[in-house]
Amino acid sequence: MDDATLRDLGLLLATFGGAAVGVERERSGHLKGQEGRFAGVRTFTLLGGLGGGAGWLYAANLPWLAVVLLASGATVALLAYAAASREHDIDGTTEVAALVTLMAGAFAGVGQARLAGAIIAVTVLVLAEKSRVHDFVARMDEMAMRAAIRFTVMAVVILPLLPAGPYGPLGGFRPRELWMLVLFFSGLSFVGYMARMFVGAKQGYLIAGLLGGIVSSTSVTLTFARASRTEDQQVGAPLGYGVIGACVVMFLRVVAATAVLSMTLMLTLLPYIAAPFLVGLVGVLIGWRRPQEERREIQTHQNPLQFSAALQMAVLFQVVMFVVDAVRAAWGDVGVIVSGALLGLADVDALLLSMAKTASTSGFATTSALAVAAGILSNTLLKLGLALVISRPPFRRVAGIGLGAMAAAALASILIVR
Repeated sequence: MDDATLRDLGLLLATFGGAAVGVERERSGHLKGQEGRFAGVRTFTLLGGLGGGAGWLYAANLPWLAVVLLASGATVALLAYAAASREHDIDGTTEVAALVTLMAGAFAGVGQARLAGAIIAVTVLVLAEKSRVHDFVARMDEMAMRAAIRFTVMAVVILPLLPAGPYGPLGGFRPRELWMLVLFFSGLSFVGYMARMFVGAKQGYLIAGLLGGIVSSTSVTLTFARASRTEDQQVGAPLGYGVIGACVVMFLRVVAATAVLSMTLMLTLLPYIAAPFLVGLVGVLIGWRRPQEERREIQTHQNPLQFSAALQMAVLFQVVMFVVDAVRAAWGDVGVIVSGALLGLADVDALLLSMAKTASTSGFATTSALAVAAGILSNTLLKLGLALVISRPPFRRVAGIGLGAMAAAALASILIVR
């Protein structure tokens, strides 16, 4: 399909996209009563077509006429907002939606159909989910707001300023690439932090463990083990199932991270972690059948989006990558596997990053996958030790059996698959 045909189809997409936004605005009641807004399905359909026409004219080397069309549509929206603000409370949602519709239409008109469709879809979703969006913002605490601002600064301000590299020996130091990886793992942990904050332990310790596992299953194990010593004995078993749930989510986090870092490593790793994951999933299903009681909130982790934590993570990642490269050069595959087992005791994220790099540079994904599996096994054994030493029954029994079975399955997978 040639560019001219794409632009012609873009006009249709722009028109129908404007109609979709207009349907949502009209169904939401913004045209009814004395406080009705200026645009409904007909006006938005025309605005979408106007934006598409402007994009089409720009692609046809008529930029000034395209600017006049876009400026005309934008002026209508701005005048409507000015008139509405004089009569009742200011609410510019419909007017801003009109401007976004013009922008999406222009993208469609120049042949960027995917981008235009994505903008329209997100716009309609945000407008339709107004109550949930407002509820989400209302439930965010000050710490979460600061964390979101920090992440924005880290991604939008700091990342573009970092040089690409490489600098130095052993593959070099690549500041921008390293910071992108820090953002990825920090963002993944922040998603778990936000989910944990909104759901909370009142939905049950199993749910709290599952959400906490997105951030750190080791932290959940340590916190729940300590809580089992101070809480009533009747919550010991739910806390134990929460630890099992956190470890199950750890496997999902590992798969998601390796899929982003190295798809080859992820596919090679799956046979090593399938058995312990399924064993843990059985434990979660058993715990799920137990009645979920409201309990006091247990804080399993701190906000992961802090500048100091991000800098420490960057330093740790770089040191680990240098060390793994040196170990591989000195001791070969055996050294890589042993270093993977040791890294599993300290930081699984650093383990995944270093082994993804090893798999991509050396081409031996099997060795890297085996090292990740060894790290997961050592991490599971560490959590088993914490559960047995720090806690008390019945948490010790539930978590001990669950983690022990997962460790045995992980060891069996390593011995069989390799």
